[in-house]
Amino acid sequence: MAKTKQPVYVLGVGMTKFIKPRGKVDYTELGFEAGVKAMLDAQITYDDVEHGIACYCYGDSTCGQRVFYQFGMTQIPIYNVNNNCSTGSTGLFLGRTIIANGGADCVLVVGFEKMMPGSLQTFFQDRANPTGTTQAMVEATRGLTKAPGAAQMFGNAGREYIEQYGATPDDFAEIARVNHQHSVHNPYSQFHDVYTRAQILAAPTIHAPLTKLQCCPTSDGGAAAVLVSQAFLDARPHLRSQAVRIAGQSLATDDPSLFSRSAVDLMGYAMSERAARAACAEAGAKGFTAAQARSVRSKTQTSDWALGDTEKKVEARF
Repeated sequence: MAKTKQPVYVLGVGMTKFIKPRGKVDYTELGFEAGVKAMLDAQITYDDVEHGIACYCYGDSTCGQRVFYQFGMTQIPIYNVNNNCSTGSTGLFLGRTIIANGGADCVLVVGFEKMMPGSLQTFFQDRANPTGTTQAMVEATRGLTKAPGAAQMFGNAGREYIEQYGATPDDFAEIARVNHQHSVHNPYSQFHDVYTRAQILAAPTIHAPLTKLQCCPTSDGGAAAVLVSQAFLDARPHLRSQAVRIAGQSLATDDPSLFSRSAVDLMGYAMSERAARAACAEAGAKGFTAAQARSVRSKTQTSDWALGDTEKKVEARF
């Protein structure tokens, strides 16, 4: 893999509030709000932007141009990125790559999404579903249910983890409890409700072990980031203190283990591990000992069943 040629910094960010998808706010407004906030935070104008990257899944081609033209029509390249759950990460990766290789000094990345109410749907019924082979593996291994496809796949991975490591549904409910707790402190979050583990477990089951309160709702919203080069910062020394360098970043796809008949592998375990290793290596992030891991875990709310042998496996890799 080619090494990054020059450092890239996040100079400013912006975000909208995430709301229920009821069609009240269009993607043009979401993208505009996020982009303006990011440029204000970065203390730049659109005239400084040399490339624009629009990130979305649900929309026709060139929605990016529709959003970016609201900032100005400066004839810069505008890219439209669609990569499922990694769409935003892909846009950021593309922007960083452009700057790192000398293609630009300032890139604006804007993500926006206007979704449909309810679970995720496939819109094009007259062609092969890109996740069709994955669905076929689900059917061949654990069978298909009427639950939403994403809930089935992630739920099956949870079941496999329980079977292999002795975890319990309560362990998974704790993850949701913590995330709901975070939402209370995030003004941009769609919901601001606190739930106990008991409430989460008692919610309607979507696909065991997942209940309704462990599944993400669809949301409309937007977010943006301004990426700049070292040269851009050197020419504007007053902005250096707010710039955050991207120390490590990686994008990866699946290897053949995706179809190993493991529900965990089917969720992209191998590519996640590869991306994490590459990003940590680039950032120079070092490993840790079991003692260090224990020092940062909760002092009162931990489960050895939930941890399983993960601690030993991770320590052995470093």
